[in-house]
Amino acid sequence: MKKELRRDVEVVVISDVHLGTYGCQAEELLQYLKTINPKKLVLNGDIIDMWQFSKRYWPSSHMQIIKYITSVLSHKTEVVYITGNHDEMLRRFVGFKLGSFRIENKLVLKLNGKKAWFFHGDVFDVTMQYSKWLAKLGAVGYDSLIILNTFVNFCLRSMGRGKISLSKRIKDSVKTAVKFIDDFETTAADIAIDNKYDYVICGHIHQPQHREISTSNGKVTYLNSGDWVENMTALEYNDGQWSIYDFRTDELAKQIKKSNGKVKEKYRSNNDLFQDMVTEFLTVSKK
Repeated sequence: MKKELRRDVEVVVISDVHLGTYGCQAEELLQYLKTINPKKLVLNGDIIDMWQFSKRYWPSSHMQIIKYITSVLSHKTEVVYITGNHDEMLRRFVGFKLGSFRIENKLVLKLNGKKAWFFHGDVFDVTMQYSKWLAKLGAVGYDSLIILNTFVNFCLRSMGRGKISLSKRIKDSVKTAVKFIDDFETTAADIAIDNKYDYVICGHIHQPQHREISTSNGKVTYLNSGDWVENMTALEYNDGQWSIYDFRTDELAKQIKKSNGKVKEKYRSNNDLFQDMVTEFLTVSKK
């Protein structure tokens, strides 16, 4: 889509893309990105899933997301990468800046006179603080469930039925999961109110949300950008208003041709990539 036909958006927030995993909806994300012209792009954690890199799974559609993000930097889009738990390795580089790109643990913006507080949200996760191995085991189980879900949906489509999300059904039906989400939102809101923020924007729990939370100390607008595994959602800020973007209802984005059409992607090992690099170095330039 030509740049002049894209929607201008003041702030776009995307989180929990999980590039490098089977569940990542990279092509749908790329279709969405091609419909917008953001002034500021906030990548709110878990964009690259470094926990799962041992699988050597990196399709070309995942690389296209990285290429797109780097390309918008040349169009005067400011990109802020906020670290999450699955890309926690990048926390070693917090404070790094290169042109209009920077890496942070959190971000505070002034939006029309109101203060917005951005962070991923794993800081509230007890399993991350005391049992990181348990959290990583859960991530592997979640990815396995996504693979099973893909097979189930293939069978459903063959029978002319609609897709389902097994993980979403499990989370919605298990009381402890529902309570965890509620506690997460309440904790984020309480701290934001104590610090006089007007908005608190998180990711991490893969649960898109936009609601007002009030306590005896005040009120705050709590927002969550959801994810690009199950929900395919983002947050957009324009003209003083926040909204949840949902790819499933965006007919324009769906019309954009996916990268390489129906060409099958080749999943390549680190050895394959190394051999490509060797070939590139040994190839004599014709210039």
